[in-house]
Amino acid sequence: MSEHSNIYRTAPPFRPRPAPAQSDPIPSSSPAFGTPVHPIRPQKSVQPSKPSILPVQLPPATLRPLAFRTFTKKHSLTLTSSALQTFAIFIGKHCGLTWREDGLAERILDDIAKNWKKNGGGLIVPGEGEDLKNILRNIESSLSEGRSAPQNFLNRQDSFVFGAQSPRDESLTPKEMPGVLNREHSQNSFGLSNLEVEDDEDENENGQMKDPRRWLKVVGAFEQPRLMYNWAQKHFEPIGRPPSLLPDPANKIHLFRHRYNLTHQRLLRNESFQTSTVGFTRTSTLQRSSSIMTTAQQAYKLTPIANLLGRSGSNHLLLGLLTLSPTGVLTIGDLTGSITLDIQHARPVPEGGAWFTPGMVVLVDGMYEEEGSAVGPAVGGVAGIGGTIGGKFIAFSVGGPPCERRDVTLGVGNNIAGHSSAGAGFGWVDFLGVGSERGSGTKMRRLEQRTLKRGSVQNPTEGRGRMVIMGEVDLGSANVLQALKKILGVYDAEPSDQSPMAFVLMGNFARYAVMAGGGSGGSIEYKEYFDSLATVLSDYPSILQSATFVFVPGDNDPWASAFSAGAATALPRASIPDIFTSRIKREFATANAEADSSGGKRVEGEAIWSTNPTRLTLFGPAQEVVLFRDDMTGRLLRNALSFRPLDGGGSSATASESTVSTTTSTDPVPAEESREMDVDAAVKTAESHLPAVKTRDNSGTTVTADMIAARRLVKTILDQGYLSPFPLSIRPVFWDYFGALQLYPLPSAFVLMDPEAPAFAITYEGCHVMNPGPLVTKQRRGVAQWMEYDARTRRGKTREVRL
Repeated sequence: MSEHSNIYRTAPPFRPRPAPAQSDPIPSSSPAFGTPVHPIRPQKSVQPSKPSILPVQLPPATLRPLAFRTFTKKHSLTLTSSALQTFAIFIGKHCGLTWREDGLAERILDDIAKNWKKNGGGLIVPGEGEDLKNILRNIESSLSEGRSAPQNFLNRQDSFVFGAQSPRDESLTPKEMPGVLNREHSQNSFGLSNLEVEDDEDENENGQMKDPRRWLKVVGAFEQPRLMYNWAQKHFEPIGRPPSLLPDPANKIHLFRHRYNLTHQRLLRNESFQTSTVGFTRTSTLQRSSSIMTTAQQAYKLTPIANLLGRSGSNHLLLGLLTLSPTGVLTIGDLTGSITLDIQHARPVPEGGAWFTPGMVVLVDGMYEEEGSAVGPAVGGVAGIGGTIGGKFIAFSVGGPPCERRDVTLGVGNNIAGHSSAGAGFGWVDFLGVGSERGSGTKMRRLEQRTLKRGSVQNPTEGRGRMVIMGEVDLGSANVLQALKKILGVYDAEPSDQSPMAFVLMGNFARYAVMAGGGSGGSIEYKEYFDSLATVLSDYPSILQSATFVFVPGDNDPWASAFSAGAATALPRASIPDIFTSRIKREFATANAEADSSGGKRVEGEAIWSTNPTRLTLFGPAQEVVLFRDDMTGRLLRNALSFRPLDGGGSSATASESTVSTTTSTDPVPAEESREMDVDAAVKTAESHLPAVKTRDNSGTTVTADMIAARRLVKTILDQGYLSPFPLSIRPVFWDYFGALQLYPLPSAFVLMDPEAPAFAITYEGCHVMNPGPLVTKQRRGVAQWMEYDARTRRGKTREVRL
């Protein structure tokens, strides 16, 4: 028994586990297999050799502005001259001729600065030392055609996924990798994107991402990031002080200084104001044989007003702000001083193509003349800024500063297959708080292309990417309410997945300033107006469930109209108070509660009461639409400068409230069949320095007088890059919110609701400008008109319906 028990105790309870098979595909060493003792491991595939780049000799002075912006402003580091020389040699060797256009140098400098700070480097970056050499060696080993290797583009989610387990490694090809921007790049801008863009590129295939309204965001004037242009460091920086409606008087000076500096830097970026060594050489050679002969390469040169002293009788080109002195004399001033302006013999440039009023920044070409009876022989004042220069400046021509396209401002290069490369510009600046162009622009453009191209090709009028814009919606008029029913009925008959994604209603919502005694009931009457609108909207629940309604107030709407009595109020204008809009919100809540959400996650309809002006962003920085309600045409007519007619008759020019004489508006012209028109080619030649009178476009088609007036209005506003180019006594502005009025960079589309101007749709320098006009006009009884903007084509057209 003991023997058997001992055997039972020592027996293994389980059978021995078989040895696992070798994972190595090479068989073990054996004479039967004839394999060597040390097996030969499979060799890695030979990688193709890197394409060669032609090195260039890059001067350090050329790289200095970019290096200063990257190291000093972005990373708070100081560069020595030897370090700048080292970087110039390194970038010229590995980037070649495309170091500037493709933005390669900026990425390399940013990587160097990050590695320097990561390794514990000091505030001063010396050119000699092993630390900097080691960083350059590491970056050099990961460069391919001036770009970082694909393994550097790892996000936070898959940083711990190795080998073939990461689906991201399989989806990204080497061709796509240079265009990838990770989350760290987008956070380098002045604002973070609130769009919550995921990293999966296939997420748009499910039902939750097909609706472009998911990417529509309304940015009010008081919600935009407050940025100030720093002239010394050539970049935008956030304003640190909190905003106030009653700020310090010094903020008023900052308003005009910012406008001038922004226009000045935009002007210096224009190719007509960029000097060239070759151009100077040729110009001087030609001027020896003829004093009149010039070349196209000759650049314009601006002269500060303070530098006019002692240069009487010489010609100069000035950039300054037109103002009226307390004595009623027209003057022009910049940051160095001001001088009396004589426009008796001046001509507008282009002739009859733009308005010029006090409060605008203009270019004036003329001659300085000293007078003994002038204000003084030198700069007045203690500080020397804003002082009056003795004598006067005799103007020969007056023009506006040339406009700058949006892609040039943001530094966006050629767009190929949805990929955009950003070069020089302000691509890292987040102007609206939805992400910068360099941070999220490329990904959002790819998403825009996939989302907006799902509409029907046979019928381009259908599609989810449309916006319906209605102007001067007077809710106290029965005809306006009837027109709203007709328009909503047109879109309610369309399928829900093809209906417009947004409806924009722009004021005035009351014909008179009822809050200031313009009506009989005051605030009660004004609330009844919106209650009647809620009754109309309740008949179309499908539209309320699938669209965003945006309300932009006018000068007759509360609360500002209670103090201004309908006159021009201070800009930006606050939204309509919630006390008047409670019933409309209740109708939207009821419609959303009754909606059938069984088809998946749905973006509920909403009503947004925004400011004036306000901005709509679609797909982050990809598209920007500015909405502005103002009686711009009437204000320009009352305050514009009057020039001498071409025949030499008439009195001298004054700055009083008079209209500008034009010869093109009185000519008989045939009527157009369509209001939709693209005049990019027509206005391209009407640069501020090219005098030309245009009554026909480039195709030879005669345009109407309304279209000529529309072109004149559009060119005036976009060249100024500011929504209120008037003195503060005529159009008040909140000093701490002036950034909401600037049109820089130019938006993708600009809706200027001006009831005194004809309805139009014009494209100027890539910006599509639209005026929907009043919804119902007295001139055309029984007809309602509105504007329909298509985000796919980025064009708008006027639509009409009979009541």
